[in-house]
Amino acid sequence: MESANHTGIAEFVLLGLSDDPQLQPLFFGLFLCMYLVTLLGNLLVILAVSSDTHLHSPMYFFLCNLSFVELCLTSATIPKMLVNIQAQRKDISYRGCLTQVYFLMIFAGMDNFLLTLMAYNCFVAICQPLNYTVIMNPRLCVLLVLLSWLIMFWVSLLHILLLK
Repeated sequence: MESANHTGIAEFVLLGLSDDPQLQPLFFGLFLCMYLVTLLGNLLVILAVSSDTHLHSPMYFFLCNLSFVELCLTSATIPKMLVNIQAQRKDISYRGCLTQVYFLMIFAGMDNFLLTLMAYNCFVAICQPLNYTVIMNPRLCVLLVLLSWLIMFWVSLLHILLLK
């Protein structure tokens, strides 16, 4: 009879920033303040772009999507960190860790895709100014963003399945 190791990882222990309990309220307040400022700033960008018709151009469409992705990116990590600081816990379940990594990969990848699309938009505007409105039409912009979401969904899923 062959013996095998059947142990599994149930949770990870996070080291955190400091073990000093007196610094925990300071860290909580600092990160909560930064999180709320980030949320408010990105929501204001989305609101400004959607409410003003002069800002309905491809660059602002990509900027609005970038703000949404930044909202999601910070919301994928910071709330769990705030809960851990407040509850004085330093662990995360294996499934929770994989879920957090999955969303972190999607939103970080989308961040990169959107910055690339914004750079392409500037390239077309500078190098082909007469054809800009034909090339960067709203249909193409939406298609490029949807394609980016689709690619990042599958790439992140593939990485998580390989980790599992």
